[in-house]
Amino acid sequence: MKYKPKQPKPSLLASMLRALFLLSFALPISPAFAAGNVKNDSFSQAKRMLSQKVYFDHRITLYCSASYDKRGNISLPEGFETTKAQSRASRIEWEHIVPAENFGRSFREWREGNPLCVDRHGKAFKGRNCAEKANREYRYMQADMHNLAPAIGAVNAARKNYHFMLLPEAQNAFGICPMKIEGNRAEPPESARGIIARTYLYMQAEYPRYQMGKPQKKLMEAWNKTYPPDQWECTRARRIAKIQGNVNKITEARCKHVGL
Repeated sequence: MKYKPKQPKPSLLASMLRALFLLSFALPISPAFAAGNVKNDSFSQAKRMLSQKVYFDHRITLYCSASYDKRGNISLPEGFETTKAQSRASRIEWEHIVPAENFGRSFREWREGNPLCVDRHGKAFKGRNCAEKANREYRYMQADMHNLAPAIGAVNAARKNYHFMLLPEAQNAFGICPMKIEGNRAEPPESARGIIARTYLYMQAEYPRYQMGKPQKKLMEAWNKTYPPDQWECTRARRIAKIQGNVNKITEARCKHVGL
């Protein structure tokens, strides 16, 4: 008699399929089905590539237009002042224009943690470190070079995750540098508003997890129209696209519109 392998009972097979189905929902979404950056998930590598292959001939910070050398040491403009994070004023930091927390909190690992997120003492942790450790999709968003720009460390520290808006009554927070911070809000200088707006609009367009509130979106759309890109912004965006493999369509459209 020909041997026939024993088949699993229908109920057992159904249970196995159900378990696999549920597991698929528990796993992080594959970045292969996402837009935006799907090439590099290392924040450290993104910063190196920006320094070596994008900003190598334009070492100027975003908010204060301060120059820095290839090692990240800043030549602070005369009249720059800071009372906080003074130890971070002498070097650049790669700032997330759209703060990591503003998109990071859409990840469960950031909000609640993950079984993988346990330190060497056995203590569970959550937040940015857990999202970075346990979710590759988050790492791709964090390392998106279109959303990174050099900033004076002290300014980066003070800006935190604050939303941008107009603060007509506020004073410059850093002396000669026209960056304003009041409460939990920030107003960037006019020279930075265009690139900021096109970065915010890019992040919302490319990553469904990130959605601006209506007032912020309205402001960014207005800044996008009011402050056109210059040659550097267009060059920057195209260099990043060549390295990272995806285009900031918002910036590219405006560059073509103004003939850059």
